[in-house]
Amino acid sequence: MTNVSYSRWLRIGALTLGVLVILVPLLVVLFGTFKTLPQLFASPLSPPSHPTLGNYRQAIDQGGLGRALLNSVLVTAAAVGITLLLASLAAFGCARIPGRFSWAVYGLLVAGLAVPAQAAIVPQYVLFDRLGLTDSLPGLVLADITATMPTAVFILGGFLRTIPATLYEAAELDGAGPLRAYRSIALPLARPALATTGVFLFVIDWNDLLYPLFFIHSQGNRTLPLALLDFQGEFLTQYPLLFAGVIIASAPVIIVYVFAQRYFVSGLTAGATKG
Repeated sequence: MTNVSYSRWLRIGALTLGVLVILVPLLVVLFGTFKTLPQLFASPLSPPSHPTLGNYRQAIDQGGLGRALLNSVLVTAAAVGITLLLASLAAFGCARIPGRFSWAVYGLLVAGLAVPAQAAIVPQYVLFDRLGLTDSLPGLVLADITATMPTAVFILGGFLRTIPATLYEAAELDGAGPLRAYRSIALPLARPALATTGVFLFVIDWNDLLYPLFFIHSQGNRTLPLALLDFQGEFLTQYPLLFAGVIIASAPVIIVYVFAQRYFVSGLTAGATKG
């Protein structure tokens, strides 16, 4: 066997192993949503012999995932929208202001990437508690914004600095001010970067468990990751209900990625060929 054939079969074997590592747990979860707990333990990998949607109905009705799903949608949509607006404005300002001052401001904004969220959770809780923002969805939105703002500014700032200054200068000659240049030049050109950043923020905010676990106490304000914890008992875990909840929680992420895939892929390579 030649070295080329050996390398080819090695790549095929590695890819096959990678597919199995991803596919097998996915099939167990997907098949398990249509089984009872004894059926799942008896044959976790086999397709359900008598499929039922009872686990989904019980997870939504009795498990409270319907309300938790609505809370997650509201919190994530508000947090992502506000973060994109504020981060794009901050990144635009840093990109347009010349000199060391803009770099200092930009560095200060992205310095939050070096601070783990766990390190700031205690002072944040004390501050939010004094402001009356604990156990509330607006407080959760504010917490997500503060946690993801450095990431958004970092991504958008790197892209907006690649936009040629001549475009802004031409707009200024036509009488456009900074806000007009932001709306008419920066935002349209940064659409791929905004989509990429939005997908990242959506995944982070949607799957966030740390802030709901610390800040949310009432059943009516729970988000999906926090509600899924109720399916795990001390001595017995209702895996079919848990798997159904996982599928419900994963569906919006898949839908968002499918619709934003074109912008997401182009956003990952944005700026690679720009001077």
